[in-house]
Amino acid sequence: MNRFILPMLVAFLISYFMTPVAKKIAVKVGAIDVPKDNRRVHTKPIPRMGGLAIYIAFTVCMFAFSELEFTKLLGIFIGSTLLVVMGMVDDVKPLRASLKLVIQLMAALILVKFGFKIDFLTNFFQDSGYIFFDKLSIPITIIWIIGITNTINLVDGLDGLATGIATIAALTLAYVAYSMGNVPVAVLTLMLAGSSLGFLPHNFNPASIFMGDTGAYFLGYILAAISIEGALKGTTAITVVIPVLALGLPIFDTTFAIIRRAISKKPIFEADKGHIHHRLLHIGYDQKGAVLILYLISILMGATAVSIINKDMIIMSILMVVTSLMIFIPIYRSLGLEKE
Repeated sequence: MNRFILPMLVAFLISYFMTPVAKKIAVKVGAIDVPKDNRRVHTKPIPRMGGLAIYIAFTVCMFAFSELEFTKLLGIFIGSTLLVVMGMVDDVKPLRASLKLVIQLMAALILVKFGFKIDFLTNFFQDSGYIFFDKLSIPITIIWIIGITNTINLVDGLDGLATGIATIAALTLAYVAYSMGNVPVAVLTLMLAGSSLGFLPHNFNPASIFMGDTGAYFLGYILAAISIEGALKGTTAITVVIPVLALGLPIFDTTFAIIRRAISKKPIFEADKGHIHHRLLHIGYDQKGAVLILYLISILMGATAVSIINKDMIIMSILMVVTSLMIFIPIYRSLGLEKE
């Protein structure tokens, strides 16, 4: 049991005690989130760059406890450090979206270079058999990494929201990896969960610090790498569904945002108040209430993934119906209020 609990506990403690240090650094370098428009939910300046504590906790534990092969650990370290540096700069002075995309592409290529690739998916239409990507393997892997890297950042709109969702996703992926016999990935994922949980007491409403782009891009990047090495390495037809469910809420919210902005003919990367957490606030929930509901949705999606692994189709069906209702009812109600 120490093999699983100790790394997670150490990561939690390092993150918890490093967060005040990250806060001092943020104040010193001017990484302060000042509400300048009505899209912001908070009303007073709050330091960001708290993700630095999550990064330090995870990195220390990764090299101290991880059983994953060193080459892949090195790839994770180099790529995540690149994104953390980018995030720290962005938290002080916002970078152009195009520049951030280039840096994210570089970070994705680093993972590919160090052996993280989606080589195949199982064929849903055959009892056995695979769909091999061949030359498309690298582009598909890069799209997945960049996509998941950005999803956490896009849901980082309320105190503790992105931190909690990332933690729930990490715990789900840890269970998935363990169920598939991939203990090294399970341990690594628990370290990420511990690092996020250590930051959460400082970040939950009322937050004293935000994770900023430093933390959001880091968490998304590590979750992308873990999902490739863990869930997507499986050889059953359900493996492609598992990481999508584990990361379901940020994936859905990002997809919905892209579609919404495309229909409105707005730039895809332009921020707005159409995210699901904004819609929950719009229909009357306060920050804590909205965040807790979104935690519950994430937990239900994670439970759906677990029920699929356990081949409990009845529970899976019930969870999917309940989760869908919890997502679409707030959207429907908020649309009704907008028309009034």
